[in-house]
Amino acid sequence: MNVIRTVVMAKNVFQEVIRDRILYIIGFYAIILGIAFRAIPEFAGTATNKIFLDFGLATMNVIGLIVAIFIGTGLVNKEIEKRTILVLIAKPISRSEFIASKYLGLSAVIGVLITAMTIIYLGFLQVGQVSYPIISIFLATLFLFLQLCLITAVAITLGVFTSSLIATSLTFAVYLMGNVTQDLVALGKLSQNPGMERITQSLYLILPDLSRLDLKNDAVYGLQALPDPITLVANAGYSLLYSFMLLAIAIIIFLRREF
Repeated sequence: MNVIRTVVMAKNVFQEVIRDRILYIIGFYAIILGIAFRAIPEFAGTATNKIFLDFGLATMNVIGLIVAIFIGTGLVNKEIEKRTILVLIAKPISRSEFIASKYLGLSAVIGVLITAMTIIYLGFLQVGQVSYPIISIFLATLFLFLQLCLITAVAITLGVFTSSLIATSLTFAVYLMGNVTQDLVALGKLSQNPGMERITQSLYLILPDLSRLDLKNDAVYGLQALPDPITLVANAGYSLLYSFMLLAIAIIIFLRREF
């Protein structure tokens, strides 16, 4: 794999997604926060600050998830449907470079979105004089970015061998299941059924454990202390390793496809 070619192609993917007016989403996020900023105090009373802190991070998560899934599942299929894939693979570009560049380009877009939305979010907190744990908020948004990068890898992998619609549905399912894998394991143990325990353990091993990358409640409500640095590094490494594994699978499948 040629790193320079991959980076250049990733830059092209980044610019292409930006040209699709994806950054208007940032303005949409600001509008939503503005409405919430005015509306929440009317209903929440003394819990206004906590609810607004939670709402800002949750909305950021939803918007990032929509971008990762809907753009990610269509990145490869769009090239196939437009037949531009024939031009690309005819050039001195390997299929592994093609997949890696799609992932890196979209991850960069998500990074820009998360950064911009975090700045807007912190701006509203400052204007509203809402006290907040800056380190916890920073870690929550950083791990949200890692979670969305992992979901991007899932979306691209599924988009390599299925239609965009099916890939979108399956990626949403992986996201939902990935957030409750630990609960599934606990449920399997409670059932005291060996067969159910094997199924839940298998799901836990196969599906990404996205709860490792969700620090939102810890940051907002402080229900428990944030994980120690070693755990944070291990969880970040887990997300990167899982993403790499998914991309390797996507490349293997893509190498076998005929156009």
